[in-house]
Amino acid sequence: QVHLVESGGGLVQAGGSLRLSCVASGRTFSSGGIGWFRQAPGKEREFVAYITRSGGSTYYADSVKGRFTISRDNAKNTVYLQMNSLTPEDTAVYYCATSSLGYSRSTASYDYWGQGTQVTVSS
Repeated sequence: QVHLVESGGGLVQAGGSLRLSCVASGRTFSSGGIGWFRQAPGKEREFVAYITRSGGSTYYADSVKGRFTISRDNAKNTVYLQMNSLTPEDTAVYYCATSSLGYSRSTASYDYWGQGTQVTVSS
């Protein structure tokens, strides 16, 4: 069992930045990859970024590539999502999730999910 808690969301103006955190407890955090997803009202949950167990490889959705950076600190059981140059299209609830199957953009590949943190970008 893994318990994930996201934080760091909020209201920011377009062009601004936020850093989200995902803190894990329970099963050894460093045993698997971590993904960030987001879900806007009326839309399906979509892949944002993924980081491998070691942190040596990262993957991004095309819509955030070059603006978002995923990183992890296994000593702190924490994964971060640094979001820069935010636009109103980034407004969504952001979720982190664990994957024991490796890199995937499908929500079905993820085992445990946090409760989400709201990010709202005003124009």
